[in-house]
Amino acid sequence: MKALQLRLCIERKGKRMIIKAFLVIACYLIGNISSSILIGRMVAGIDIREHGSGNAGTTNVLRTIGKKAAVATLIGDVLKGVIAVLVGRFFGGENLAMLCGFAAIIGHIWPIIFGFRGGKGIATGIGAVLALSPQLAGICILIGLLIILFTKYVSLAAIIGVCVLPIAAFFLNSQYLFWGLSVALVALIKHRSNIKRLLAGTESKVSLKKKNEQ
Repeated sequence: MKALQLRLCIERKGKRMIIKAFLVIACYLIGNISSSILIGRMVAGIDIREHGSGNAGTTNVLRTIGKKAAVATLIGDVLKGVIAVLVGRFFGGENLAMLCGFAAIIGHIWPIIFGFRGGKGIATGIGAVLALSPQLAGICILIGLLIILFTKYVSLAAIIGVCVLPIAAFFLNSQYLFWGLSVALVALIKHRSNIKRLLAGTESKVSLKKKNEQ
């Protein structure tokens, strides 16, 4: 009887692991749905990665296509992170929620359906943090917005905002500390070129002028 119970327990755990792995992969694929690439093709008939900075993200859409397209891109990318976390939480609790949120971020940055050439994961990361902990998200977003307001550097805001995430998690909710460190590390890796340009004083500032609006 004990052997049978152990076997059934192992089988149940195995099934749960398979389901969790499937959900993580599914959320990675959700991350693959690049709003900037799709909107660039539908609105302007271009591959956004071949224009401007070459990044598949909101800032490049703003500079290349216009504000309306940028807002749509931002909303789409944020929603990916929110959806991934909610899916993980619904089916497996907070640990799976973090895994699914991280998978969506990785999917946005390295999307298999777009040749592993995606964005830098900030907007999708914002969505994931919003769904995990609105308090942490609020702190990071507020700091990021203040940096944009005073410096006009979106990249600097993204870098500092994401670095604040694990620090805020350490003081407010250590459950998200390792996750925050992982997100920050990936973001810093993707912003290497921005960091070099910021140090050299050649990084572009964001502009909300209407000259590119379509």
